[in-house]
Amino acid sequence: MNPRRKKRLFIILSSIGFIGAAVGFMLYALQQNIDLFYTPSEVLQGKQLSNGKVGEKPQIGQRLRIGGMVVDGSVVRSDKSLDVEFQVTDTGPKVTIKYTGILPDLFREGQGIVAQGVLIAADVVEASEVLAKHDEEYMPPELAEKLKGIKHVKPEY
Repeated sequence: MNPRRKKRLFIILSSIGFIGAAVGFMLYALQQNIDLFYTPSEVLQGKQLSNGKVGEKPQIGQRLRIGGMVVDGSVVRSDKSLDVEFQVTDTGPKVTIKYTGILPDLFREGQGIVAQGVLIAADVVEASEVLAKHDEEYMPPELAEKLKGIKHVKPEY
């Protein structure tokens, strides 16, 4: 191989290496910002894969979003602070959400919510943000499928 071809080959291979390293570093940096959506059943039992098998459950310390219906009678508010604790469910299992802050105006028992936070125990999420659904008619397809058959209380205006 003549020196000119060796030089071209070296430049091409080093360019591919640098591009691969840059993509790897970007994916590693973005890994911390990825929040996966789970239902309470998926948090406790694992996500259902397309082949019918049960996938991995979220790990303790993992950032996630969890959506479901607030269980009637489960909201416990602290008298001395803005701490709130409540449970959400989809079709069976319940997950406890701990949140410090002011809840949205549409938040109430029997209402659909989405909480973003960190899994601190197998069935406990420490939320940094709680969102209440604004329009009762729209629901993400995954959540609608999980919530079939659950009694739903419409908000009073």
